[in-house]
Amino acid sequence: MPLDRLTFLGLRNLDSLDMRPSAGINLIFGANGSGKTSVLEGVHLLGMGRSFRTQQVKHAIGHDSDALVLHGRLSGSPPLPLGVRRQRASSELEMRLGGERVARVAQLAEALPLQLINPDAFRLLEGSPASRREFLDWGVFHVKHDFFAVWKGFRRALKHRNALLRHDRIDLQSIRVWEHELVQWSERLDALREAYVERFLPVFEETLAGLLSLPGLSLKYSRGWDRSRALAEVLEQGRDSDSQMGFTQQGPQRADLRIRLERRPAVEVLSRGQQKLVVSAMKLAQGRLLEALTGRTCIYLIDDLPAELDIEHRQAFCRWLERMQCQVFITSVEREALAGLWQPETAVAMFHVKQGRLMDHGQYDFTTE
Repeated sequence: MPLDRLTFLGLRNLDSLDMRPSAGINLIFGANGSGKTSVLEGVHLLGMGRSFRTQQVKHAIGHDSDALVLHGRLSGSPPLPLGVRRQRASSELEMRLGGERVARVAQLAEALPLQLINPDAFRLLEGSPASRREFLDWGVFHVKHDFFAVWKGFRRALKHRNALLRHDRIDLQSIRVWEHELVQWSERLDALREAYVERFLPVFEETLAGLLSLPGLSLKYSRGWDRSRALAEVLEQGRDSDSQMGFTQQGPQRADLRIRLERRPAVEVLSRGQQKLVVSAMKLAQGRLLEALTGRTCIYLIDDLPAELDIEHRQAFCRWLERMQCQVFITSVEREALAGLWQPETAVAMFHVKQGRLMDHGQYDFTTE
């Protein structure tokens, strides 16, 4: 479901905001520092309970505000309101969904699936495996109802084994109990991830082909331990080494998505523009797969779409967005950089952010371009 209303108060340098976004393409333009990325940040906070610009939500509160209050409404019958609130003097993030207070961010994430394409998305290629695991687990979470319980069970067992490894003397009876638990959850988690990647790959390949030609690019799932050995054996034989390190060295916590061009890591070969298109294809493909498997659609937050892309690839990107018929929020410094990229029949709403104030420019007028 798309968002049909957003109201933000106390978010960075934005004035009080009341936005009625289009269910399709929403273009937000303005000078650097005007607040346009803060609009995306507000939507991200609504769906993820966290900011993509700071690790602490309190830093997103405007200097002259005592609290951050964000509300959104998902269209439907009936509409579904959701909101987050954070007082400057408090460390708690209050979250509400459908008028009721919720305790888990996962409840917001399930109601408002988001895909963020911004400079941080390059971490899918150049960052640590943790970034790619987060990407992978987002996909599994939204299509497998038992994933969250499996993931929590795995994390709990891993935490207990790691704690036992740090003791001066390992209690063999206790660590065997937790290793058994860890193996059970790990195998279920690995199976969920592997099944997801199998369904994701053809969608990703099709999406990427619509953005640019990259023959030889491959994406392969690595489960985090030797595929030829059982995890129970790996854990037992690795106890001494794990004890010296103070943590479990192999398992699903080391899983990765290896992205290569021919035999080299893709990040070492691709230009910055090509990298942006590869990570964008990954994000778009996740949304396409979510819709194919569940009927639910993602909302896309795309910060500075024109950056690193020539006009041909900007247009290819926009064609995918039109084809997917999803809700998108796109920022750009210059309005002209987003002009001429859309089909005449595409409904495109335009907003201008100037010195923290959002102004609705109505529908995109193709006749003036």
